[in-house]
Amino acid sequence: MERSGGRRVVVGVSGTLGSLTALHRAAAEARRADAELWAVLAWAPPGGEPSRRGSSGPSLLDECRWAAVERLLQATRTAFGDAGPGVPMEGLVVRGTPGAVLTGAANSPEDLLVVGAGVRGRLRRALRPSVARYCLAHASCPVLAVPPSPLQDGIDAVKRRIAWHMPLDTRELAD
Repeated sequence: MERSGGRRVVVGVSGTLGSLTALHRAAAEARRADAELWAVLAWAPPGGEPSRRGSSGPSLLDECRWAAVERLLQATRTAFGDAGPGVPMEGLVVRGTPGAVLTGAANSPEDLLVVGAGVRGRLRRALRPSVARYCLAHASCPVLAVPPSPLQDGIDAVKRRIAWHMPLDTRELAD
């Protein structure tokens, strides 16, 4: 994770609505601080590391890496379209756990690390540790935890209604 010099705003990107919200906020912070934007996506092979499960060979790892690269490109296209973020931007795809990758990328006290801080229940916290909490505890730079988009509540409500086969009145979505 070589630095190009100058100030940086490093943001975790996964393609979720929460990470796209964080990406927009990171771009705004980079414009405000006249900094470079680094969009970082962490990835791991499905089923864990090959050394732990009997290696599937380098071709699977290559495919996983290229899928991660494509996910990062798609997320930045979704967030900014063809116009781009309005600041110099680097994309970085790194194999590893998200928290460790992000704190490793934002390795200077002058950096700003931006992460999405989604609403999480007890069950989700138990099954999947919070990347934002990890970054807040381990980063060597300031961390900005961005709350979820207001749209997320509406999306979650629609998903619950679909899962429970409840009728959905689309007029409720317009509020």
